[in-house]
Amino acid sequence: MPRLQTTEDVRLEDNRTRKEYWKRWGPYLSERQWGTVREDYSPGGTAWEFFPHEHARSRAYRWGEDGIAGISDRHQMICFALAMWNGRDPILKERLFGLTGNEGNHGEDVKEYYFYLDSTPTHSYMKMLYKYPQAEFPYKSLVAENRKRGRSEPECELYDTGVFRENRYFDIFAEYAKGSDEDIFIRLTAWNRGPDAATLHLLPTIWFRNTWSWGTDLRRPVIRRATPVDGILSAELQHWQYGKRWLLATGQPELIFTENETNNARLFNGRNRSPYVKDAFHEYLIRQNKSAVNPDQIGTKMAAHYVLDLGPGQSATLKLRLTDLEPLGGMDTNATVVGTISSPGHQERSAEVPGTNDFGAGFDGLFELRKTEADEFYASRIPQQLSDDAKNVMRQAYGGMLWSKQFYHYDVKTWLEGDPAGPPPPKERLHGRNKDWTHLYNDDIISMPDKWEYPWYAAWDLAFHCIPLAIIDPDFAKEQLILLLREWYMHPNGQLPAYEWAFGDVNPPVHAWAAWRVCKIERRVRGVADRGFLEKVFHKLLLNFTWWVNRKDPDGANIFQGGFLGLDNIGVFDRSAPLPTGGHLEQSDGTSWMGMYCLNMLAIALELAKDDPAYEDVASKFFEHFVYIARAMNDFGSEGVSLWDEEDGFYYDVLHLPNGEEHFLKIRSMVGLIPLFAVETLEPEIVDRLPGFKRRMQWFIDNHPDVPEHIEMTQRSARGVRRLLSLVSRKQLKRVLSRMLDETEFLSPYGIRALSRYHLDHPYEVNVNGNISRVDYEPAESSTGIFGGNSNWRGPIWMPVNYLLIESLQKFHHYYGEDFQVPCPARSNQNSDLWQVASEISKRLGHIFIRGKDGRRPVAGALENFQSDPFWRDLILFHEYFHGDNGAGIGANHQTGWTGLVAKLLEQSGE
Repeated sequence: MPRLQTTEDVRLEDNRTRKEYWKRWGPYLSERQWGTVREDYSPGGTAWEFFPHEHARSRAYRWGEDGIAGISDRHQMICFALAMWNGRDPILKERLFGLTGNEGNHGEDVKEYYFYLDSTPTHSYMKMLYKYPQAEFPYKSLVAENRKRGRSEPECELYDTGVFRENRYFDIFAEYAKGSDEDIFIRLTAWNRGPDAATLHLLPTIWFRNTWSWGTDLRRPVIRRATPVDGILSAELQHWQYGKRWLLATGQPELIFTENETNNARLFNGRNRSPYVKDAFHEYLIRQNKSAVNPDQIGTKMAAHYVLDLGPGQSATLKLRLTDLEPLGGMDTNATVVGTISSPGHQERSAEVPGTNDFGAGFDGLFELRKTEADEFYASRIPQQLSDDAKNVMRQAYGGMLWSKQFYHYDVKTWLEGDPAGPPPPKERLHGRNKDWTHLYNDDIISMPDKWEYPWYAAWDLAFHCIPLAIIDPDFAKEQLILLLREWYMHPNGQLPAYEWAFGDVNPPVHAWAAWRVCKIERRVRGVADRGFLEKVFHKLLLNFTWWVNRKDPDGANIFQGGFLGLDNIGVFDRSAPLPTGGHLEQSDGTSWMGMYCLNMLAIALELAKDDPAYEDVASKFFEHFVYIARAMNDFGSEGVSLWDEEDGFYYDVLHLPNGEEHFLKIRSMVGLIPLFAVETLEPEIVDRLPGFKRRMQWFIDNHPDVPEHIEMTQRSARGVRRLLSLVSRKQLKRVLSRMLDETEFLSPYGIRALSRYHLDHPYEVNVNGNISRVDYEPAESSTGIFGGNSNWRGPIWMPVNYLLIESLQKFHHYYGEDFQVPCPARSNQNSDLWQVASEISKRLGHIFIRGKDGRRPVAGALENFQSDPFWRDLILFHEYFHGDNGAGIGANHQTGWTGLVAKLLEQSGE
């Protein structure tokens, strides 16, 4: 039985055992459904252009919904989010705006300011902030200015346009507190931060995802105005899956209704099926078209329209409730007992849950209770010795990860073939994107990298997400890892889906690593290990491992290819495209990832073999396969060229030309550090318990004289022989670290750069048929358009690979101990053991987010509002990657996903 510590832990356990479905409702709305592959029915796969932002307010989505600070049920049948208007914008603000991949000078980019402030794992309490300018939102100027700028220039952001000058904006806080798993209290607070009075139209909106227009399910749910109770307005929702729900709203707003249907007349000069369409509230409010909304007050989309006149520094609070309780009158809201029973239908609610007409002390009291419970939960997860600033970073990191859950729906077969009620899609699509993935049917809550910039899962991102998530919700972390291995995700040939733009692309194989780490984290957090989870994952990963061996090692030489492998533009060539030179690459990182994969599978097999000897044989298989990979990668004989360059003391990719020539591509990059990831110690107390494995291993060692080059053995342990399995020998490790810890190369004040700073003065060039391909050290944005140009591996700091480097150094220390020391930084007189080196790198990464002695956060760079303004300075953005020299955030700025690993680093290494 898990150790239950807090009220939130009890909820997690009740959800796990299906006693109560606390996770049925959550922040599952996307922040961008337009411009996605799922909504793209174009012949050429031009997703951004087929469904642009300009269409989003008028066009019903096929596969999901989006909104601001929104929630939905886990199947996204019912959605709730905020809409707003400042009296000046040309459109009703119902969703976040940003540039498309073709509009931005560095690819797609959201142009808004919003912050995930808090959430518990069950979403019993959530809080988010959106900053809304009082001036007209500069949609056109943002597009025009960024279009003018080249790749060598920074992006133009919303703050740069001046719309926040003199603090002329609204801070809009959205808070949610659950009274039960089906009873959600909503508190919206708007602050006028400006010097003058200003009017804000706030429209909390509830609607149904359109499931009835596509010809497969004609059942239509309905929202209608209900009879007010005790002066509280309400709307009644009826849905065939959930039955009845009610949205209650205080403050006498105007209730307006329409249908979540496409406005064909506006977009396509066609005929509308209903006079009331998706963009009706925009028409009604901004264009003053009163006939746009349904006078009968019924539909599939409804908003409560509030008009807030706020003086300078003034705030207003709106209170709503989405509940399965029928509104009841007759309760004394002044009673001393909160939640007085007014009907038998209310008797199942906990004592702290107020009646449906209590929007006073009972309503506010529930929020305070849930907030206190959230504080108690995180006090059990966040080390108390951290500074308040570091605790705030961890809390917002966890909050961002939990807000980044999203309902993701994609049935590739139906998408390719089209819907019965729609026109047949262009035939070109049957030979285009994702055509080989017709088995894929996704209909789940998934952890997203970034719900605006990357509102689709990516296989290796997801694996990293699960590490910090396991600290606060091990069940969700395990579910996520299992999900991608299910038969409706994993390809029948064993490949994992990469991401919706190209499911057939190849991400690094980190799933086994993540599963093993999550298992160990859960054991620490809960005091129990989930053997069933490990078995389930292991059996499916055997299929994936076989796919890698068969597809990415075509010559059977244990040297692997793989393409870009997540490191977008790190090479001198696009590694996912045919080489301009002809021939092929032998990839140092591809081979190293497979070495790591072998060791991860070996570790899991040895764990499972403790209770089932059948796993000893497969453990032997992974042990032997690893040795073959290590030998091939470091082959100094006549059979091939090693990926290790003895002269430079570094690993490189090797280019094999059609004429048989072989050349190192001497780029000092993360590609040459990834070999450090493949490291594992075999402890005698484990090996000695497994006689079959021990016997087979000893036979293999005895019959392969070169094995000792790849297995280091020592008798230092009183328990017996300890064995280190590593691609990198002791001597090679010291040479690689001499570069990695050199501040003129990889070591930045804020972590390990993806490319050595050596290339700032020594760019790497290749001349192919008169065309020069070049790699320069670029610590910020990319100057190339490879993979859309919205990420850069030529100098910045990336959290996931830094995390793996830290863990690898800890593993090396576990074997070598305090006797193995290196200068850190290199060229200094300060020697450190590898645990100390790992801790130093971890703290440098943490310092990206934590205020320094000068009071400034490196992540915020030159943005003075984030450094000194009291309404901004404690708000943290978790960027995709970070400037290689000054730590400023670069790229997607809500990628709490893998950047949320900073929470794990702060937990284990402090600040």
